Amino acid sequence: MASSSVLSHSGITDLGEGKAYALHNVFPLDGRVSAYPGSARGFAPSNCYLLVEDGGAILLDTGYAGHRDSLFEQIRSIITPDTPLSIYPLRLNEFMSVGNAAALAKEFNVVECFARRPDMDFWLDFEVEKFGPKTEEERIFPTTVLGTELQCQVGQNPNRTIHGINAPIRLITTMWIYDEATRTLFSSDMFSHVWQDNPEGPWLVEDDDGVTTNSFVRSFLLNTRYWWVEGVETGPLRKGIADIFNKYDIETLAPGYGTILRGRGLVERQFTVLDEVLRDLDRSVVAPRYVPRGMER
Repeated sequence: MASSSVLSHSGITDLGEGKAYALHNVFPLDGRVSAYPGSARGFAPSNCYLLVEDGGAILLDTGYAGHRDSLFEQIRSIITPDTPLSIYPLRLNEFMSVGNAAALAKEFNVVECFARRPDMDFWLDFEVEKFGPKTEEERIFPTTVLGTELQCQVGQNPNRTIHGINAPIRLITTMWIYDEATRTLFSSDMFSHVWQDNPEGPWLVEDDDGVTTNSFVRSFLLNTRYWWVEGVETGPLRKGIADIFNKYDIETLAPGYGTILRGRGLVERQFTVLDEVLRDLDRSVVAPRYVPRGMER
């Protein structure tokens, strides 16, 4: 696999020979972003991912509305306006995943939205006065309902299949995606705990990330959207996560927020630390407790 490269001043990282790109749009950590602890300071990107093949592309997540102009410029630098573009939101009830879906359809050749349910126009159109199911004339894009296998094809390449995975640990309905071509697991809001002091990143690391310890990851989980794991039965969560690590050949972890982590050793460390943290948070080890808003652990 070709080495990764960050395109200068573009906020784009090539994840493998032009087959997958990370589109970074950076925000400051100042206590307002729920994906990070209130005390976190520095910078992190929201990451959308563009998977590319001859004849089409898939965009994983559509970004915050505030990043619209930058995101659209990034997409235009990779594909042409007439390229058939599919969108695949990984979290239907999170603005980072769905915020620009309708706007994308106005600027690009969006041909479908992958989803587990029909009528995605009703879920993703935030710019209308009339709410409710759309008529045929009002539809923005057709919905492609995923089957039980949760697989779909990139472009016209029958050998470029991506695998949808029901995230084994989640607060809201969340999909992870595994891409065989780049050996990348797109992990949405998991493995997102690596941020940087500099707004320029780096947004991909291939050696020690400098922060992944049991105590740090535990604190990160409990101080963000995984506050609820303390004192629950974590055995099923651990098994689901281990099954994914053992099933797929993961070379890169590409989260929806924060720094991308590359290298089998680095990937293995993330899964090992997460497993150990969940083991130590099991109800057989610690008791569940009420967590006041703003309390950091």
